[in-house]
Amino acid sequence: MALHLLCKDPDSPNNGSPTLYYDDVADSYLLQSWKVEDASRLASISVPDHETVVEFPTRLLGLFPTAENAPHAHATHESGDTP
Repeated sequence: MALHLLCKDPDSPNNGSPTLYYDDVADSYLLQSWKVEDASRLASISVPDHETVVEFPTRLLGLFPTAENAPHAHATHESGDTP
């Protein structure tokens, strides 16, 4: 697996999170962020046991790659299919 750091919250007080990565083997994105554990906020969301909910600040959205320049747009797929 090759993870590529795409962006990190420049205003993070500990410079560690939230962070967006791209996995060029799985052709997917990973978001390291704050786990939501507040039961009242999660009550309206159906979250399976194998999933979790993460939260990130709005300011991070401006750092996300666009559809045109995102790594997945340049990823090659062995099957020839597009995701």
